[in-house]
Amino acid sequence: MPPGPDDLVDEVMRSHPATIRAFLDFRMSCVGCPIACFHTVLDACVEHGVDCNEFLRALRNAALGQAGGGF
Repeated sequence: MPPGPDDLVDEVMRSHPATIRAFLDFRMSCVGCPIACFHTVLDACVEHGVDCNEFLRALRNAALGQAGGGF
């Protein structure tokens, strides 16, 4: 299942490691953050001032690329 706005950031990165690049590309400091296990993707977007729809597209593309053999 592709990542959604209510998914926890830490779970997204653990289940789809290729999505880490999207967090870094959007300059979101979620990688290694102790709050990542409590923040949803939507929370992180609001916190970092990132358009959630645009970010979700990037996350889903990364997750699909990983599932399809890859980035």
